[in-house]
Amino acid sequence: MSQLFLLNRSPHAKDLATPFFDQVRREDLLTDGGTRVLFAVQRAVATLGFCDPPALRSTSEVVSHVGVPPLWAEWVERWNATTAMTHRSRLHNRAALLKAGRWIAAEQPEAADPAAWTRQTCAAWIAAVDHMKIGDYVVRTGSFQERLGQPLQATSKAGLVRAVRVFFRDIQDWEWLPRRFDPIRALALPRSVNAMIGPNPRVIADGIWAKLLWAGLNLEAEDVPEGRSGRFYPVELERAITLTWLFSGQRSDEIARLRVGCIRWQHDGHPVAGDSEEILARDAVCLLDIPAHKTGTAFTKPVDPLLGQAINVWEALRPDQPKWTDKRTGEQTDFLFSFRARAVSSGYINSTVIPMLCQKAGVPASDVRGNITSHRARSTIASQLYNAKEPMTLFELQAWLGHRSPQSTQHYAKISPNTLTKAYRDAGYFARNVRTIEVLVDRDAIESDAAAAGEPWQHYDLGHGLCTYSFFEQCPHRMACARCDFYTPKDSSKGQLLEAKDNLQRMLATIPLTDEEQAAVDDGQAALDRLLKSLADVPTPSGAPPRQLLPVIEVRQGNTPQT
Repeated sequence: MSQLFLLNRSPHAKDLATPFFDQVRREDLLTDGGTRVLFAVQRAVATLGFCDPPALRSTSEVVSHVGVPPLWAEWVERWNATTAMTHRSRLHNRAALLKAGRWIAAEQPEAADPAAWTRQTCAAWIAAVDHMKIGDYVVRTGSFQERLGQPLQATSKAGLVRAVRVFFRDIQDWEWLPRRFDPIRALALPRSVNAMIGPNPRVIADGIWAKLLWAGLNLEAEDVPEGRSGRFYPVELERAITLTWLFSGQRSDEIARLRVGCIRWQHDGHPVAGDSEEILARDAVCLLDIPAHKTGTAFTKPVDPLLGQAINVWEALRPDQPKWTDKRTGEQTDFLFSFRARAVSSGYINSTVIPMLCQKAGVPASDVRGNITSHRARSTIASQLYNAKEPMTLFELQAWLGHRSPQSTQHYAKISPNTLTKAYRDAGYFARNVRTIEVLVDRDAIESDAAAAGEPWQHYDLGHGLCTYSFFEQCPHRMACARCDFYTPKDSSKGQLLEAKDNLQRMLATIPLTDEEQAAVDDGQAALDRLLKSLADVPTPSGAPPRQLLPVIEVRQGNTPQT
């Protein structure tokens, strides 16, 4: 304002006319970043009635139309002014559509009119997106200069295809154009791209997250960064918003839109006053009221009492603030994190809180998964609750996060390697297929060279008898021994004498079992009978099948002989 008054040669705001603002903007007369706020200054002076308001189309909007066919840009702006999407979604789709317009100007000039699009044009657009590189068909590349020429990620490809699909779906539904093709089918995402998109929560490592928690719990006034005019927010507000990010598991815009009185206390199911130290010292439950969000309506969730106490401290010190309009619901409300008639922005956590905690904790602001952002805390908390000693179920976690469907929750809850290892170990995959069996080794037979002469020296304990077949683990009859030459029943004198020997060395042998053999062990006699029947014609180690070794007994039941 000082520069504007000096340049205008007048200390009066009423002398700041529209031609003067145009001259300042055209000749870039302001220094020290003054041009960045010139739009806001002219709007304020226009509100006082001294000049015309600034043009609504900013420089970025003018630049974004560079290289776009005028007819296509006109259709895009008409759709942008009609769609009921949220502001952020509308901006993302508009940018993708203008990018498609630059591709049209370069590759498909005849498709500048949406009415000329066919299924062949849709196929050409999908193919172009699949081969597109970073920096293609854009105007400004300063923010990603180091990544120019790299292939687009699958999510970026999906966003470009989805924007054009939604555009044609809407203008056909609104009857702006006749329906020449089905956008859902003609602009469907290719399977090769869709297969690369799935749940992939960017969880912060447990060690780094523990240090960030420690930094938040021990936040002091000297840890809060100060600007040129000192600290803007009180340390109580900083501590409250920091603990909200660390414990609530909510999105940054939902944290910024929390309302005064969002904390409620309950004890034994009954509400209690939040300022009762005696109640808070006992097992009180802290409930946090979450406002309406992008996937559902308002809901209430339990949080750690530390968060509730920090918010109560800030509410006690919070000065009276003017009401703000909630852009999502349109309600006039008292935002909890508001100071000096200014609500904390949704980007404050990323720009100030996280760098402050990383500096205090001595951890980098990024890891192998990328920068530490506000949304990564949501994935980290959800995954820790899902992998806890007494874990939340997927449906409980869905309710705690406020998701509309379990599919959304799967994008946040990730099974940790430790939990997966424990589950695999408890499943007993190896033990299910391999069992141990006791082996008796006759050392006298070995030392007296009787084993070399063919005398049995190795005996597998089957419980009901002993088997002297050296390749017992390869015998298909090992769970249903027939009367072969290698089998010694335990109730015989030979078996009793063998067990009575003092020089026997007991060992355990690992035997892999088939599914039928495992069923014989687990399911009992019925499975054993089925196993015996299936092996009736399989030769035993002695050569003959069990059907020839077992005695045949004929029994008459009435007039029908049975074997």
